Amino acid sequence: MWGHLYAGFWCTGRGNVLCYSQVLEKRKKMDHCSASIPLLHPTMNAKASEEMRSTWQGKAGRSPLQALYESDQFEQSSLQAVHQQRREMLSNVCSRYTRKRRLLQPDDLRHLVVDDTHGLLYCYVPKVACTNWKRVMMVLTGQGKYQDPLGIPAHEAHVPSNLRTLSEYSVPEINYRLRSYLKFVFVREPFERLVSAYRNKFTLSYNTAFHKRYGTKIIRRHRQEPSERALERGDDVRFEEFVYYLLDPRTQQEEPFNEHWERVHSLCHPCIIHYDVVGKYETLAEDANYILQLVGADASVKFPASSKTTRTTDDMTAQFFQDISPFYQRRLFNLYKMDYLLFNYSIPSYLRIR
Repeated sequence: MWGHLYAGFWCTGRGNVLCYSQVLEKRKKMDHCSASIPLLHPTMNAKASEEMRSTWQGKAGRSPLQALYESDQFEQSSLQAVHQQRREMLSNVCSRYTRKRRLLQPDDLRHLVVDDTHGLLYCYVPKVACTNWKRVMMVLTGQGKYQDPLGIPAHEAHVPSNLRTLSEYSVPEINYRLRSYLKFVFVREPFERLVSAYRNKFTLSYNTAFHKRYGTKIIRRHRQEPSERALERGDDVRFEEFVYYLLDPRTQQEEPFNEHWERVHSLCHPCIIHYDVVGKYETLAEDANYILQLVGADASVKFPASSKTTRTTDDMTAQFFQDISPFYQRRLFNLYKMDYLLFNYSIPSYLRIR
């Protein structure tokens, strides 16, 4: 039976910067500015804990979490300062807007990919370079099976059996990893990510599974006088129809959002699981290299450079919103508002909601 999960706290650095050992001590005492989450019992015994720890200490005998917080004892680089500011912003918004705590359930942990070799937990968010991050995680966890992330086919990166998620572990093992591993997530401007999901799943001819699964339902409910072909194939969903589908109360009453357009705060639970690094799609290469340095990854492990010329941009996103009325723009913004707040994204200038 599932109970309370301890979600591992990070230091916000108020007043002075705390080293890794002090961070762990604060975690033990659960004395943190954020709402504390009780530790599930029974806890792992000391011998088992030590055996597990020995499997993921890096070349210098430090875990990525130690590398992160011990480096903060010295003069911070501009990149370290940026990531500390992101952690503080996340903590402050969570404190302000989160009134009730809830218990994590197994399904809440399905997006947390585990690397026991290096002591990492990565919450993957579709349409935020998650294919390349899964490729990198396969290299890191593959014990030499994989050498080059780009040598792994995209479809192979999404095979569930190739990577373990936190939901597959026992409760004591989950608690240990949440407390001791470096946890990271990558986020993206919410509406840019949403348009990217729409373009990928509804405008490309090969995504027939999405057309059948979602497109036919969207057209049936949100298009006046649809053709028989459209009802059968669902391959010509308009963006405004997709917006109506997202805002239709029946949508979430019937089933959760698909992960490609689900909000990041619902996929990764950043107000319950306290992330040590929040990377951004806008600074993807820089943030990815920062994490690989903390991991102490082999120099040959490189995060794949983006070569896409068709990626969804802010200007492209603005074009998709031109035909959405201010009324629906406001409702859609409210739906994704927490992601804007948590990850410090500004209201898009193209929205007519002010």
